[in-house]
Amino acid sequence: MRNFEYYTPTQILFGKDTHLQAGSLLKKYGAKKVLIHYGGQSAVRSGLIDEITSNLKEEGLEYITLGGVIPNPLLSKVREGIELCQKEHVDFILAVGGGSVIDSSKAIGYGVANPNNDVWDFCLKKAVPTGCLPIGVILTIAASGSEMSSSSVITNEETKEKRGCAKTDYCRPKFAILNPRLTYTLPQYQTESGCVDILMHTMERYFVNIETMEITDSISEALMQTVIYNARILMKEPDNYSARAEIMWAGSLSHNGLTGCGTGGGDWACHQLEHELGGVYNVTHGAGLAAIWGSWARYVYEVNPERFAQFATNVFDIPCGTDYKETALAGIEAMENFFRSVKMPTSLHELGLDLTDQQIHDLAFKCSFEDTRTIGVFKQLNMRDMEKIYLMAR
Repeated sequence: MRNFEYYTPTQILFGKDTHLQAGSLLKKYGAKKVLIHYGGQSAVRSGLIDEITSNLKEEGLEYITLGGVIPNPLLSKVREGIELCQKEHVDFILAVGGGSVIDSSKAIGYGVANPNNDVWDFCLKKAVPTGCLPIGVILTIAASGSEMSSSSVITNEETKEKRGCAKTDYCRPKFAILNPRLTYTLPQYQTESGCVDILMHTMERYFVNIETMEITDSISEALMQTVIYNARILMKEPDNYSARAEIMWAGSLSHNGLTGCGTGGGDWACHQLEHELGGVYNVTHGAGLAAIWGSWARYVYEVNPERFAQFATNVFDIPCGTDYKETALAGIEAMENFFRSVKMPTSLHELGLDLTDQQIHDLAFKCSFEDTRTIGVFKQLNMRDMEKIYLMAR
């Protein structure tokens, strides 16, 4: 068990119609002029943006809006947001959406608060931010957990690079409003991709090759079982409030640090491998993770098959005998079968990518930062390892 620090300063307001309290929360945290940042036109067509703007008007708050955030949020939109906030003297950002909108908001917040730095330098680790505009969230997609995390991932569409922006406590949202009803209109593919993302945020922290805390393992295993159970319900009952609520809260808990207490931070190789798929081919993040995970797991499990066997037994109720490898492989297959049951891909081909050897080599080259870094801690992976995993996943 490793030493750890657990810090979750975000205020959560959970339940039906809670988004109508956005204005009072913004005033509580000192907002005077707000940027309402959101994604596609669905937020407008559904009437959600009108409800929010009316609520802000009632509280006497000024606001401007900026939509157009897409999955794998773009650096160009971040730059547009920075310029707009500076011009309009915005002092608070309200992210209305899922992880892409929240991540874009965080990057905008960094850019406005650090005017002497280029925001992309924070993603390239060439500079470290010294502040961020305060951010609030109205969550409409349960997936990334960005509403309670210090993480932000941005895609540079010119270089085809998808990189994590600076990970600091400055960008942690002041509050997050979680109304499960706002997720009812999501397409099934987005809903289930979000469920995979939640699972992967837990599994990245769970699969470490060190002694872990029993309580953390138990929380992680229960969270995974809860997501798997309710993801299957949502395949048949997309308007099931209880299932939506369980998934939404699991998404926040999976990425606020709770499931990483005592695990040393996690592995994160699958996320790094998927980031290249997202940056180059603009795939949906959760689906990309599902397509790559089984190949990663089969490539690394022999380093510590007992850990994978524990996963198989405690998450999927697979009996564990003396052959840890056999149980481990059964657990990997069980997770892939779950992905299939919710119509998620388990290969790059099923993801819609039929890649040549050269394209796979190029992905590994980019993921390894031109063969200058390794990824993962369960098993450290160099560029050749990455290439083999991509080939297995093909």
